Amino acid sequence: MSNFFKRIFWLLVLSWGSFTFSQAQTSVKADVPKGWHLMDEATNGYAGISLDKAYDFLKSKKLKSKTVIVAVIDSGVDTTHEDLKSVLWHNPGEIPGNGIDDDHNGYVDDVYGWNFLGGNDGKNVEQDSYEGARVYHEFKDKWAGKNVDTTQLSKDDKIEYIMWKKAEQSLMGDNNSNGLELIFLKNAYKAAQKSDSIISKALGKTKYTGRDLDSLRSNDPEVKRAKMILLPLFQGNDDMDTDNQSFMDGFEDYVNGEVKKSEAVETAPENYRGEIVKDNYSDITDKYYGNNNVMVSAKSALHGTHVCGIIGADRTNGIGIKGIADNVKIMMIRAVPDGDEHDKDIAEAIRYAVDNGAQVINMSFGKSFSPEKKWVDEAVKYAESKGVLLVHAAGNDAKDVDTTWNFPTPVFQQDGKTADNWITVGASGDPLTGGLVAEFSNYGKKDVDVFAPGKKIYSTVPTGNNYQNLQGTSMASPVVTGLAALILEYFPTLSAQQVKMVIEKSTTKPTELVKNPETGEEVPLSDLSVSGGIVNAYEALKLASTLKGERTIQPLNKKAF
Repeated sequence: MSNFFKRIFWLLVLSWGSFTFSQAQTSVKADVPKGWHLMDEATNGYAGISLDKAYDFLKSKKLKSKTVIVAVIDSGVDTTHEDLKSVLWHNPGEIPGNGIDDDHNGYVDDVYGWNFLGGNDGKNVEQDSYEGARVYHEFKDKWAGKNVDTTQLSKDDKIEYIMWKKAEQSLMGDNNSNGLELIFLKNAYKAAQKSDSIISKALGKTKYTGRDLDSLRSNDPEVKRAKMILLPLFQGNDDMDTDNQSFMDGFEDYVNGEVKKSEAVETAPENYRGEIVKDNYSDITDKYYGNNNVMVSAKSALHGTHVCGIIGADRTNGIGIKGIADNVKIMMIRAVPDGDEHDKDIAEAIRYAVDNGAQVINMSFGKSFSPEKKWVDEAVKYAESKGVLLVHAAGNDAKDVDTTWNFPTPVFQQDGKTADNWITVGASGDPLTGGLVAEFSNYGKKDVDVFAPGKKIYSTVPTGNNYQNLQGTSMASPVVTGLAALILEYFPTLSAQQVKMVIEKSTTKPTELVKNPETGEEVPLSDLSVSGGIVNAYEALKLASTLKGERTIQPLNKKAF
């Protein structure tokens, strides 16, 4: 949500700075249907991944599938959702609720996976701090005010110093400009709150969508002004089905986050995680911490539940949506709070996934600093040694990740080598969503492997068996994860490296130019990614069917039933 509210901020600046709200309104794009990301452009007219054609191909070959375990490292999942409960991983070695580590893996009652953001007392981390602030204050005494010659530093100290200087710049920035922006942002939120209250009264309901707002007609000047304030914000979100409560919650979270960043210049961030988890964070071998609560709350589980649905929502129950893969078991590993994740939790989450049989791991998260990157690198190498594929979202800052940090990354800090079991995914769209490349997506000719649908993706959300559109590279990554799982279901002897190759080589390469998210320049998609294409399930499965498997190192495969 943060990238969206950055755009909202500048939308408000442009509109309020000229004292007219009408100028802030953006054109309303035509709608894409729910599930457009699965469609075929030639058949349906939408730039999806051609999933129906892929399943027709599999049917024609009379192939049988093998269950694939997919780990999702995320914020949590609604384990009771009608479209997910049948596809969630159940640890076969664990007896639910008996308080005993039945399978002796070190994690008690890890039925659905594990929560590395929990305490033994049942408390859980939901909100956390910004990693830049943590880095800045951790190393401030060591580096602040020092005249440093980096050529005289050890390799580790040089890495640390460069990281600290970036954190300092991130926090300090232009103090005058940052202060003015924060004041404006707070005022904008207050105005949105007041307008929301006025519109709710005018509509006679506390919950309404952008469409409800757009259709509202009133001669009351106060109502008209409130509509002029709020409508551009819904339109800026490019999803008129968004409801006011979700929008205001996200806006509040963003404002609070910016306030904390501002305060972090003078005050070290609160140790939310340490106060609850109580492990020895500096010791990577101290790994048996957390609890088995993989949902925690509806708010926490929103992101992870949506991601899980994209990958593998039940395709047979005739309700809700259809996931991409038809024979997966999804393992939830909770390690992503509202704030920046901690490197240790990500490293332990990857290891837990590998040790418990995952063949593909989805990672829809990212941050700008990674002080313990070596721990994550070691976990990535461990996954590589066990034949496990990692799929990571490129990020939503409209930046070039060839030159901008977005951790975790597949490039190892120690030797500069790149993991070959890793796919980085940018977000694509459809012309009806504003273009083939999402305006928020990070990109990289060297470091983003493929693009996949990530705009207006309709999927599962908590609670009460709900569904809604969300967008981001967080939604594009599970599209690729679902495809990778589908390939392994039907071609189980392929290695992680072969699956990566198949997905990259089989992409659809648009002939038209696309818009660079950062510069707005019209460029070939090959300027924004390694493959120069958007993933295509049909072409991927056709290519996979021609290969001889190379998998020689199998992860620990437990039955998923």
